[in-house]
Amino acid sequence: MQIDNLGDYIRQLREKAEMPLRKLAALLDIDQSTLSKLERGERPVNRQMLPIIAKTFNVDEKELVVAFMSRQVAYQLADEKYAKDILIAAEEEIKYQTKKNRK
Repeated sequence: MQIDNLGDYIRQLREKAEMPLRKLAALLDIDQSTLSKLERGERPVNRQMLPIIAKTFNVDEKELVVAFMSRQVAYQLADEKYAKDILIAAEEEIKYQTKKNRK
């Protein structure tokens, strides 16, 4: 699934579940105005919110995390001339670190 706008997706989930803004805000331990800004894309989604959102709306946490992290990486690399090379090197580094941590 492609999530174009994570805040908008969260709003859609909340509205589909007929959940008031205040209830989700309480679950996320943020105020209603912060959640409203998050849903409108005026504030960034916090990584720690994703497991709560996934559990609350019974959606795949992995999809939320992948959408969130891919946006973070894309934002960081948007203006880099060697973005693709950096991603390839990062993939190799992840493999190395994973292998190293298993020992």
